[in-house]
Amino acid sequence: MRTDPLTSKPHLAVVELSESFRSAWADLAGELQLELVDLAPDGAPSPNTVAVLLAAGGEEDRALDLLSAMSRADGTPLYLVGAQPSHRFAVEALRRGATDYFALPDDLDLLRRTLSSRADVARKRPRGRTPEAGDPFHELLGESAALQATLEQARRVVHHGSVTVLVEGETGTGKELLARALHEGSPRRSGPFVAVNCAAIPSELMESELFGHERGAFTDAHATKPGLFEEADGGTLFLDEIGHLPLPLQGKLLRVLEEGRVRRVGATRSRDVDVRIVAATHVDMIDAVARGAFREDLFYRINVVTLTLPPVRERGNDVMLLAESFARSLAARYGLPIPALTAEVRSALQGQAWPGNVRELRHAIERALLLSEPGTLDPAHLAAKRARTPEAASGGIPFPATLDEVVAAAARNALERHEGNKSAAARSLGISRARLQRLLERGSD
Repeated sequence: MRTDPLTSKPHLAVVELSESFRSAWADLAGELQLELVDLAPDGAPSPNTVAVLLAAGGEEDRALDLLSAMSRADGTPLYLVGAQPSHRFAVEALRRGATDYFALPDDLDLLRRTLSSRADVARKRPRGRTPEAGDPFHELLGESAALQATLEQARRVVHHGSVTVLVEGETGTGKELLARALHEGSPRRSGPFVAVNCAAIPSELMESELFGHERGAFTDAHATKPGLFEEADGGTLFLDEIGHLPLPLQGKLLRVLEEGRVRRVGATRSRDVDVRIVAATHVDMIDAVARGAFREDLFYRINVVTLTLPPVRERGNDVMLLAESFARSLAARYGLPIPALTAEVRSALQGQAWPGNVRELRHAIERALLLSEPGTLDPAHLAAKRARTPEAASGGIPFPATLDEVVAAAARNALERHEGNKSAAARSLGISRARLQRLLERGSD
């Protein structure tokens, strides 16, 4: 493995706990044109490090112990990579400080896309400039008046490290990207950025995840664990999809925000926490309050400053700017010629509504780049099959049917929605990957 820390090429730093998947790191680095660097668990990554991979490879328990001690004060993403396809393990990894968790081999493509995105950002950054020295919003590409109006508001509040911000926008508009920018441009940038998707964690686990628990607080509480509020102390806690937070927890969250103190489940005393909250949602919060699905007092508490990210269909020529940027970065990633955006391609891009917004647009460019002749984009490959709505997806559930048949069909639908990624499908259902596999096998009998 190469270890030259002085190269100008962006780095991919790897902390290896075993030799499992070792060849994968060299392949990834070569594909993404990154310099592969060995890093000790207590080592500090170089300034041009794209990400740090903690490669568990069968040493998952040891990796969890190391996560809490590995410093990420410089904001470098820390990704735990292992072979444990468990939702609970993934949650625990995030609680211990991992930016994200990837279970190989199923999440390899997701890891590749994530590292590619980080590499693109590193290459666009002027040499010698650290992220905090430049514009923290540089990753939010676009010149439309709608986007620039939102970014202008964001720049006015970014230096106020304690103001609570609510980010609104459709799925795929870049809400987490904006939340990270607010953190990286704030006085809290040296503290942790902790993100949690309130819609992805089962409701029965959410209280423990947010506030922590004491040993013996409930059946599976074999050890004391701090919650995400404590993990984010001194930094920013990003509550994604806060509109899905269960009502009983909304009151407890409000109390924490008002008092600046958190009490672990089963504890007898509270702890002080200094956390800046950035929340995000794609639902109409006013409507949610009117329906009684969201507490009015909590809504006003998190709605101090609201930043709305416009959908792609309202951003005019930003579609072309984004497409050109994605085409350049993805071509470099795959070692292909940069394709020209012909009049036919531009017409195809501008003729779509892009309901999946920036995320969908990027995937469309990637698909067309790979399926077209080198140096070109075939417009026929830019149109994707639309994901079925929940109502449409339910049409795949047999009826009448046995309970086993219904459950197996639901598992297949989840797998389809996540494009064959079993780990992601299992997480969306709140079950283990092994259980998902059993359900799929049952349905094929």
